[in-house]
Amino acid sequence: MTEAKLGVIGGSGLYEIEGLKDVKEVRVKTPFGDPSDAIMVGTLGKTKIAFLPRHARGHRIMPTELPVRANIYALKSLGVEWIISVNAVGSLQEEIQPLDLVIPDQIIDRTRGRTSTFFGDGIVGHVTFADPFCPALSQLLYRVAENNVASKELRVHPKGTYLAMEGPLFSTRAESNLYRSWGASVIGMTAIPEAKLAREAEICYAAIACVTDYDCWHEVHESVTIDMVISNLLKTVEVAKEVIIKASGQLPRRTECGCATALKNAIITSKALIPSKKKEELSLLIGKYLK
Repeated sequence: MTEAKLGVIGGSGLYEIEGLKDVKEVRVKTPFGDPSDAIMVGTLGKTKIAFLPRHARGHRIMPTELPVRANIYALKSLGVEWIISVNAVGSLQEEIQPLDLVIPDQIIDRTRGRTSTFFGDGIVGHVTFADPFCPALSQLLYRVAENNVASKELRVHPKGTYLAMEGPLFSTRAESNLYRSWGASVIGMTAIPEAKLAREAEICYAAIACVTDYDCWHEVHESVTIDMVISNLLKTVEVAKEVIIKASGQLPRRTECGCATALKNAIITSKALIPSKKKEELSLLIGKYLK
């Protein structure tokens, strides 16, 4: 099986990474169905990268319909240890302007009905999720982005709370103002359950949130429209690509965070009582803890 250490999940507007060499298209079968699309594996500098378009090429899959378990499992099976996620978001705070980048450090989950765990069906696991984004990888992205966007007159914010909503409709004004009162920084539809499943898979996960609009709370700026989102997204995605390219050669050590051992004490179920089918299904994730 082709292996890659860095996974990139491209959101709206990001369907490929320029500069990849020796590219192979890999189609991975998982116990959770097929991933969103074929995964493009190639070399960027000295780093093997696996690129997955979250919504599939041509943007065919809604946030609610995303096969996130299959996506994360497939990247894990390719050897991925870090995931950089690119997300289109709306701003919930005045100081975070359209065309800014945010490297979020917290999440509020307002999704409904999405499967957000690999566990269940006879096995219980409780994984620590106090810090949902890998701090070491997030710090790297901020440092690279800060150095990169200064020359482009864009701004990058080193932290923020990502409010994950269900979609596909955008927020009502009442919802938008409620989330602002909670102190949320940006709003999007895709960081959950990605961040949760990446943690269960012991993958370092961080996000580049590309701000496209002021959601609908702002009294001066017009309410969000898809034309506005796409126009601003195309500008910020180009910067996000540059950040990914430069960060790929500076990945932190896995000992700088707890992501790589997230499952160490998380499985509560007695080993003898875990169904054999579930052991087989999750062997990629939990096999080392069942020996």
